Amino acid sequence: MEQKIQLIVFDWAGTTVDYGSCAPTEVFNQVFISAGIHLTREEINRPMGLEKKAHIRELLSGENGSKQWQQIYGRMWTEEDVENLFQKFEKTLYEVVASYSRPIEGAAKTVQTLKAQGLLIGSTTGYHSKIMERVIPLAAEAGYAPDCVVTPDVTGGIGRPSPFMLFECMRKLNVYPPSHVIKVGDTVADILEGKNAGAWSIGILTASNLLGLTEEEYQSMDPEDLKARKQRAAEIYKNAGADMVIDTIADLVPAVEEINRRLEKEAF
Repeated sequence: MEQKIQLIVFDWAGTTVDYGSCAPTEVFNQVFISAGIHLTREEINRPMGLEKKAHIRELLSGENGSKQWQQIYGRMWTEEDVENLFQKFEKTLYEVVASYSRPIEGAAKTVQTLKAQGLLIGSTTGYHSKIMERVIPLAAEAGYAPDCVVTPDVTGGIGRPSPFMLFECMRKLNVYPPSHVIKVGDTVADILEGKNAGAWSIGILTASNLLGLTEEEYQSMDPEDLKARKQRAAEIYKNAGADMVIDTIADLVPAVEEINRRLEKEAF
């Protein structure tokens, strides 16, 4: 078998669609405020990339979330609370997610280039299938259409950082071994998903949840402040095990070429 990358598995929000992963951030904020819990955007974003129930558990377990919950309800949160918050999250997200389905600049063109080179395109996400059924056609209309999309409910509710969604992409598209696969994402959970699968992992800076900026904030930020922020984000990716960190999704094409060169060297 030729030692060459055959499959790219992207994250969804913040990587290929929805600049800055704004949809889940805004919806988590609304849902927790409705429960009387006020969290910062940084707190909400920290667990991003996880399956959404796991994300809710992380927010409730954090020092701020846990303290506020105790103050308001006089008890620890329960799995019933998690389920109630999750149902509100899904309902609210379903209502607004269509507004956040525009591919990030350069995503559609990059994917088209990779497909023209013979690569398959997969996607794993923290969104459940009901949400993805709503947004996949909208992204396709705008030029982004993966060959395979896997959601946590397909893998028994087990999302990132486990490798099972990525493995399901590999199974559906008949690609193996994992060394022929690259996982591309904008969170630590994405990097860990790739590494736990034995695949290559690449982190993206611009438009990422990890950078934590809206498109307007990115454009207006002082260049030196933006450079420092990107450096911090790159270090977080690398500390999580990222094989490479790229600035924008357009940089993925030469990144794939570089990984193919590394694979060729390893073959000799």
